[in-house]
Amino acid sequence: MPKQHTLFGRPIPRFTTRRLTLLLVCLSLLAISLITTLTSAVPSSPSLSAYDRKISIPRIGDSLSKSILNPFRQPSHQPPRQSNDEYAGSSWWADWKWLSVPFSSSVTLDKDRALLPPLKKRQPIYCYYDATAKKTRDEKDAESELLLTWRRAWWAQGFRPVILSAAEAMKNPTYDRLQRLTVDAGVKGDLMRWLAWGTMGGGVLAHYTLLPTVLEEDELLAYLRRGEYPHLTRWKNLGDALFIGPKDDISAAIREFTEPPKLKLIKIGMTGVPEGIFKIDDASTPLASYNPGVLEKKYAKVADSFKKGRVDGLRSLNRLINSHLHVAWQNRFPDGIEVLKPYPEHTTTMVSGALMLARELAFCPDSPMPATCPPNLPKCTPCVARSPMRVSTPARYHNSSRIFSIGTVPHPWTLAVVDNMRESLNVSWIRRESQRDPWLTTVTRDLLGTGVSGNRRIMSLKEAVAGEHAMAHSLWHIAEKEMPTDMSWYFGFAIPKQGLDDGKSESPVPADRLPKKNDKAPDRSDGPVASEEDVAKEPRLLELARDVVAQTKSTDETKLRASLEAWSMADTEAWKFVRAFQSRRAMERAEWEKDEAKYSSGSGTEKGRNAWNRWQDRKEDENP
Repeated sequence: MPKQHTLFGRPIPRFTTRRLTLLLVCLSLLAISLITTLTSAVPSSPSLSAYDRKISIPRIGDSLSKSILNPFRQPSHQPPRQSNDEYAGSSWWADWKWLSVPFSSSVTLDKDRALLPPLKKRQPIYCYYDATAKKTRDEKDAESELLLTWRRAWWAQGFRPVILSAAEAMKNPTYDRLQRLTVDAGVKGDLMRWLAWGTMGGGVLAHYTLLPTVLEEDELLAYLRRGEYPHLTRWKNLGDALFIGPKDDISAAIREFTEPPKLKLIKIGMTGVPEGIFKIDDASTPLASYNPGVLEKKYAKVADSFKKGRVDGLRSLNRLINSHLHVAWQNRFPDGIEVLKPYPEHTTTMVSGALMLARELAFCPDSPMPATCPPNLPKCTPCVARSPMRVSTPARYHNSSRIFSIGTVPHPWTLAVVDNMRESLNVSWIRRESQRDPWLTTVTRDLLGTGVSGNRRIMSLKEAVAGEHAMAHSLWHIAEKEMPTDMSWYFGFAIPKQGLDDGKSESPVPADRLPKKNDKAPDRSDGPVASEEDVAKEPRLLELARDVVAQTKSTDETKLRASLEAWSMADTEAWKFVRAFQSRRAMERAEWEKDEAKYSSGSGTEKGRNAWNRWQDRKEDENP
């Protein structure tokens, strides 16, 4: 028999289902009437109503439509835009979190903006060039080409090369005093160089015959990049080719130089300077100095060319320096160059630009003395003394310091169209036949193995693209754009380019040593070889894919493209990251070139390259 409950000694009747339902209904009606009464009793605020008309207050209904994963979360504002965060159709957000989150949109809140590492500040390195001196046109053209080589080499090492002139020297407060002193012309030129450097506030001052021909990342270059120089310093084995120091020490040194008793002791090359002004570093440096003494001792043929004429000597020296920069780079990668080709059957056209660049990098550069090494690397292996640099097309990325890798990153739509030989895609194919993140999975398989998430793979690729030393060991670009034309600035030396029709080269490399145009033959040792029929179809498919990827208006194809991007999120993130990273690199150099063009007057700019080409054309006309 069930237990009988009591209250104050009286039995409590048991609740039946009907009585419980009636009680709940009554409580609900009471609550509704209470809420209605309280709401009608509070008068509406005029100020609140006016505010509500001006500014939209977020509602739960709005949030529900904005976020499917979390319907009760308010939509958040996008971060503010940074300066110079867009170029060539790409946009980005620079933040130290770039290696903390796999997908950029979780930080940028913008599906089109990539999360990049903060752009490193480039330390200026100064070089003085007196453009007012009386010289022939050919001599100025030859000097301009040599200055271009100097700027290109230091830019590739992470510096901001700046060419100073008499205009900067004239702004120095000591300039008027120097003009009143009786001093040798050569010493006066050296002092003008210092005045210009002092005007810029110190830093690094170098000759345009001092080049960073190094095999690997060096402690001195890292020190120079930091921009912190506590003392005015020169290096014993470099003479006056390199100085570093703060502005105050430079100003104090200039005042001592211009004192008449001490000025009489100074000779050309800043020799005879009293002790105590410079801190002299006895350590050997990884930099290559091509001063007259070095040329006479190690490169007699180039030194003899100066005896024939300064123009011939400068051009011979420029070819020697460029070849040494190229050879030093080749010595860094004894195992050769790898052009990534994860899907060899149908991506021959896609990687043809990268393969062409790799073969150009593997050539022996033209040189007046091809069997020589840079003066700071006497034990290097000249290109002519070894077998040709190996170029291969593996499917997977190998993270090795002995290999230089060139990666072509396709958009998921591009890879799907080209690899499957389809002119268009549909929802059924995407859902049933397409794989998730196929490109990234294949490329990183040797690095990470199988069974690894896309989040882990995308973080590894980002580090390979934009890590601390990544640019020294790899180059990445997207498949939808041609290989950039400024690769000489990326590597730091002139890369021979084949002409479009006549086979002429932009640099003085014999035509028979250049690769044949559109040479797309893959390395048979690295996987299947594409058939001629499939290769013939690839250009049209690649062009169709590029049009869809570049489309910004909403169409049926762009909706399908968005579906494929959502299916292969890691591949899409890799493509957007590489596109933004390369666009920012191009923007940085374009802005620097534009800024420096106001001061250089053609010295060391692309005008110098045009002068070099004019000289080459004259030589060909004279010697058909």
